[in-house]
Amino acid sequence: MRCPFCSHTETQVAETRESDEGDVIRRRRRCLHCDKRFTTYERPEIALPLVVKKDGTRADFDPNKLRASMTLALRKRPVSVEQIDAALARIEEKLLASGAREMPSTKLGEYVMRELKKIDKVAYVRFASVYRSFEDVDEFRQLIREI
Repeated sequence: MRCPFCSHTETQVAETRESDEGDVIRRRRRCLHCDKRFTTYERPEIALPLVVKKDGTRADFDPNKLRASMTLALRKRPVSVEQIDAALARIEEKLLASGAREMPSTKLGEYVMRELKKIDKVAYVRFASVYRSFEDVDEFRQLIREI
């Protein structure tokens, strides 16, 4: 760790504390060159992959967009917020576990469809009808037969 006062690279940790939530570590450090003290904070860096859209553009993964699309499909359905949160958490876990730097939006859509199929069949059909953009009624019938 470089000292913010003199830019010396040798510092010593004087004290370490974990936050109440356990998600941040606070360290008091002392510079071995100028003897000044300063505080650093350590947080985990979670790198979710970029989403590659059908047109080739890339966007940051936005859990709020995902929640909005799932909530729209689940509108007026007997599904609790906890179930939606759990489904979103499972999708994010899959994204993190993949280790990929980029994820095609089609694959992300498949993850959402899989989760909706577990939670509510009607929401699954709603989402799939928009996501897959059916051209005719036969494609829609095929999806319903799969359920």
